[in-house]
Amino acid sequence: MQQPTSGGPHVEPTPAAPSDVVFTADFASTRQWVAGRSWAYPDGGPDNPDDDKLDHLVRDPDYCRSGVFRARRRRDGRWNTGLLTTEGSEEAFLVRAGDTLQARVRLPCETGAWPAIWTWRDGDQEIDVFEYHPDNPDLLEFTNHVRGADLCFRDDAVSPGAWVDLRVDLGSRSVVWWVNGTRVFTDHRGVGRGWHAHLIVNLSVCAGRYHPPPDPETTEMTFEVSSLVVRRPLPRPR
Repeated sequence: MQQPTSGGPHVEPTPAAPSDVVFTADFASTRQWVAGRSWAYPDGGPDNPDDDKLDHLVRDPDYCRSGVFRARRRRDGRWNTGLLTTEGSEEAFLVRAGDTLQARVRLPCETGAWPAIWTWRDGDQEIDVFEYHPDNPDLLEFTNHVRGADLCFRDDAVSPGAWVDLRVDLGSRSVVWWVNGTRVFTDHRGVGRGWHAHLIVNLSVCAGRYHPPPDPETTEMTFEVSSLVVRRPLPRPR
């Protein structure tokens, strides 16, 4: 297994316009986050085999509440996995058109791991802040499912165990992705003026249709999010 690289200096790009922080993730907060269920999964979970996932969502805080998202092999061949969503929580936070999301993540090392930060509401409204598969070790996937745009981004700074700084500007006319302070993709599609959606952070496990499943000897895998912040533009003076 490749060992995690050093976290290194934190890179925080300056927002393009004056903004306020409207959300700072506290993964331990039950007011902010609901654990172990999501309507992005059939009937709210816990399983989603049609999406090529071996996941079995669990509410155990050890799988997500520290910001370390875990997956552990079960005897039946599925994997207990951690997921947090703002959907259904007391605060029920929604990210909106015009917001900027920034996150610092440590990518998993194990084949079969499928970490992601994404959005969801009412069966769609999905923007993938990122997805990653260690079998493509230098590649991040960025997707605007709302209006059909995507990029497979390759970079030497992306590798199993690496710390990566991500930023997404969720513009109504264009979604812009940044990696380690560098703009890497402008989709020229956007999300539309009225777009809004809940946040999801999770570690899935691949079943083998699109990416290899975990190695037989692997029993646990992890993905870490050390920070997640959402900023919103300040109202324009009248």
